Amino acid sequence: MSSQSTRPIAIITGGSRGLGFEVAKALTLQGFDIALIAKDQQGLESAANLIREADRYHNGVSTSQISTFACDLEQPHLVRELIDVLNQSLATPAVLVLAHGVMSEKMSKTLKTNDAEWRRVMAINLDSVFQLVNGIAPAMADARNGRVIIFSACLGRMSGPGNAGGLAPYRISKAGVNALVRNLAHETGLGARGFLVDATCPNHSRTDMGGPDAPRSAEEGAATAIWLATRPFNAGDVTGVLWEDQKIVEW
Repeated sequence: MSSQSTRPIAIITGGSRGLGFEVAKALTLQGFDIALIAKDQQGLESAANLIREADRYHNGVSTSQISTFACDLEQPHLVRELIDVLNQSLATPAVLVLAHGVMSEKMSKTLKTNDAEWRRVMAINLDSVFQLVNGIAPAMADARNGRVIIFSACLGRMSGPGNAGGLAPYRISKAGVNALVRNLAHETGLGARGFLVDATCPNHSRTDMGGPDAPRSAEEGAATAIWLATRPFNAGDVTGVLWEDQKIVEW
């Protein structure tokens, strides 16, 4: 990766709205340069302007650099092209937050889901997550200074209440995300080498996916991801797990 920036960089997918937007705004106020990724360029530009306004209001001046990258994360070849652009144009990020995702159709049970719906959900929720981690995180791990936070879901757990039945593509994609996080954390020394990877469950939040009647605000849903991106990490602390409200949830 290039070394153009002197400020810590956070790359955030799903950054034009909802949980990703809230994470991006919070990290900007804490002095990060931000790379926002989403499908719609106009939405990205609007989000970037709102974040700059919040930065000016909070700090008196907007000092963070905010760059935008439009990409359809359902298309694997476009994801790889995006990774190449990010690696060539940005310094090694300190933080990678993957907040994008889609819900599967309401009646998408295992025996009723068609190939197209299965592939759509898996491509966005799991395949692109693997690609982005695989393409961006090696430099972070080599730098021994990187944090990867992936928005998962408690619906992807293999234990506890409400972890099975219906929404099969969504549940299974999030179970795959949980497995990816756990496996990668073990592969990279569980934080001993300065590289952290964690999953977070935002719970039911008021976003485009969660709907206007969800019990939690987007700010509340994003809070644990923001904490994971900035928390002190000392010997004996835990990474490679699923977090909800800054507490570990069993897989």
